[in-house]
Amino acid sequence: MRNKVLGIIATTLFAGQMGVAHAELPYMEVLGATSAPIGYVQLCQREPSACVQRTASPSVVQLSESSWRDLLAINTHVNQTILPVTDAELYGHPEVWTMPTNYGDCEDYVLMKRQMLIDRGWPASALLITVVRERSGEGHAVLTVRTDRGDFVLDNQEANVLRWDETSYHYIKRQSEFDETVWASINDGRA
Repeated sequence: MRNKVLGIIATTLFAGQMGVAHAELPYMEVLGATSAPIGYVQLCQREPSACVQRTASPSVVQLSESSWRDLLAINTHVNQTILPVTDAELYGHPEVWTMPTNYGDCEDYVLMKRQMLIDRGWPASALLITVVRERSGEGHAVLTVRTDRGDFVLDNQEANVLRWDETSYHYIKRQSEFDETVWASINDGRA
């Protein structure tokens, strides 16, 4: 019954999301190369196999009702499964990126969502870790999913999957779709 209800909700959200006339910013404007977050660099040093995706032709996912359901289900599952805790509380260090088991902070949620989508056959080049600033000025990480209908965001602080320009964040940088070890700055052209 729960799966049937989730399917109805996903279909309704997909139809509503896709039927809305959006502004002219469906995709983030990516600028030149910038530094990777220190936590990501340390993750790659600890686990080199976690940072090897490169492609000459990055993917853009064709967003369908089925893929939309995947996004909603994974966002919901991870948000409900992982309990939020800061790296300082969990590890005694301010910035530790790792795959969570029971506890984690924003980038850990992102790593799990990204891996779950890859495990379902989604292309890594369309699943980009993204750094944003919250209205408070705090740094935060979200997962950007590149689709034929724009860049969508999976976020541990938001139950809905939203297009990037529908969020209240200020976008700073994200992984390159060509090489996940390269990061690019973002021109968040919204007022």
